[in-house]
Amino acid sequence: MSNLLAIFFGMALVNNMVLVKFLGLCPFFGVSKKLSSAFSMGIAVLLVMLVASGVTWPVYHLLLAPYGVEFMRTVIFILVIASLVQIIEMAIKRTNLTLYNALGIYLPLITTNCAVLGITFINIDQTYSFLESLTAALGAGAGFTLVLIIMSGIRERLDLADPPKAFKGTPIAFITAMLLGLSFLAFNGMV
Repeated sequence: MSNLLAIFFGMALVNNMVLVKFLGLCPFFGVSKKLSSAFSMGIAVLLVMLVASGVTWPVYHLLLAPYGVEFMRTVIFILVIASLVQIIEMAIKRTNLTLYNALGIYLPLITTNCAVLGITFINIDQTYSFLESLTAALGAGAGFTLVLIIMSGIRERLDLADPPKAFKGTPIAFITAMLLGLSFLAFNGMV
């Protein structure tokens, strides 16, 4: 149990996909303008990470590795992720059209979100068991969601501020992300 907690918090805080591994930056900057959109995108990415890890782990260990075609993992994993995203996109479109419109182009871009593909590779490369893979995906998704929520809260406050003209918009977002990344480095030094 303590190993699973270490994996979860390690992926969420110490090895955060956005701030430490620099994966998933497109939705991080694109969707973090409003808290509601950021939270919804974070939950969607978490769900895709969790299900993708749950599907790709047995595909790798039961199909690819036994037949010696591990080199196909990138193609197969992308196909699995693309299928999952299409299913989630259709479900959101049918249940919550407002959310679907708010997420816009970033929802189908989860397919190409390198954080989702990254967690499936991390699970294989770290030789995690099935349960450890799901825990790592849950931690990575929770960390992704946490960072999106924090960034969107800061960006909503920055919209009310009056920074110099040269810093408005994307430049202040990059500076904020840098400072947020520095704050997450503190988790790396914890024992």
